[in-house]
Amino acid sequence: MKYFFTPSYARTLEKLEIIRSSLRWKSELDYTGIQNILAQINQVREEIILLAAKERFRQGINDNIDDNKDFGSNKRSSRKQALLDRNFIFDGVFGDNENLLEMLEIAEKAARTYLPVLIEGESGTGKELLAKVIHANSPRAGESFVSVNCGAITPTLLESELFGHVKGSFTGSLKDRKGKFETAHKGTIFLDEIGELPKESQVKLLRVLENGDIQRVGSDETIYVDTRIIAATNRYLFQMVKNKKFREDLYYRLSVISLTLPPLRERKDEIPLLIDYFCTEAAEKLDKSRITLSPRLRHFLMNHSFRGNIRELRNIIYRITCLADDTADLRHLPEVIRPELSDSNAHDNLKTKNISLDEARKSASDEAEKKYLEDSLKQVKGNVTTLAKYLNMNRSYLQTLLKKRGIKPRDFKSV
Repeated sequence: MKYFFTPSYARTLEKLEIIRSSLRWKSELDYTGIQNILAQINQVREEIILLAAKERFRQGINDNIDDNKDFGSNKRSSRKQALLDRNFIFDGVFGDNENLLEMLEIAEKAARTYLPVLIEGESGTGKELLAKVIHANSPRAGESFVSVNCGAITPTLLESELFGHVKGSFTGSLKDRKGKFETAHKGTIFLDEIGELPKESQVKLLRVLENGDIQRVGSDETIYVDTRIIAATNRYLFQMVKNKKFREDLYYRLSVISLTLPPLRERKDEIPLLIDYFCTEAAEKLDKSRITLSPRLRHFLMNHSFRGNIRELRNIIYRITCLADDTADLRHLPEVIRPELSDSNAHDNLKTKNISLDEARKSASDEAEKKYLEDSLKQVKGNVTTLAKYLNMNRSYLQTLLKKRGIKPRDFKSV
């Protein structure tokens, strides 16, 4: 039986010292010796990654606890501190949302077991990150974590991707190939967008959950795999069961432990933490100085709806880090979400927000653009495809532009 030990600096340093001693007294190494040394180095590397993640988590929590003064916040922060004290590993930061804290506590308990986990939540809420957190806190942490996006693979190739195939089983299969389940043996497999899994593949997945057996495409041989399954979806899977689009028996097999990630708009307390975290991360990744956010940009981000959730916020921070010099402002935001000034409150906004001349000009040009699009839609009777061709513009971009300007093409069909 393999036991899982939480890494410590002392234990990691001890392992490094063993590797050093092994190399110091060996005059030469054969292939087997090299492989053994590499295996030890990889194990130390994994421990360092876990220790670094734990340290970032500790720092994020301590910084946030220091900022909380009221009794309710301190009570919630104590729950986060309790997670930390139990050596819970989390790569990133999170706030004081009660639902999120409860979900993480369940994830911590589930991580120690072999039970399947189903993670539900909107796109961009961090479902894969949570799956990695469960894996990192499990006895399988030292083994492989394999991620598969079920919605990104064509149905004809999905079974081969998951279960492997034998040579000659279909056109182009020139040799035997292991599937993701075999690759994740003894480790964890993460099945993202599980709601997109075809019915035929659902049957085979059910068999894996029941007894751990798989069959490569084109083979009758049964292969046993010991793989922990974590699935995720941004769809309402239970409703899909009711609509006969997802197998009921598979749903109940997958959802032994069911977790729901709340959207970012319900975790407003996390936004300042995430902004700070992503600003530091973006500066490191893009090799730039850490940017400062103008007060009105920070205000905008605190009140933005974030339909794309954490992923959208991260992309925005990376964008403004790339485009801004020292201080990022509203003009560095993507055009589709950039706030605009209306005629009725333009004067007040100029005084209270102190916008630049360039931004004032932009507001006027936005109004002109809206009128041009409305006049053009009248001419084509609200047909977006025809207008896109006429303007030599991508149709989806045109639809985004119309939505941004609050223009509904159907209003012009009878004009």
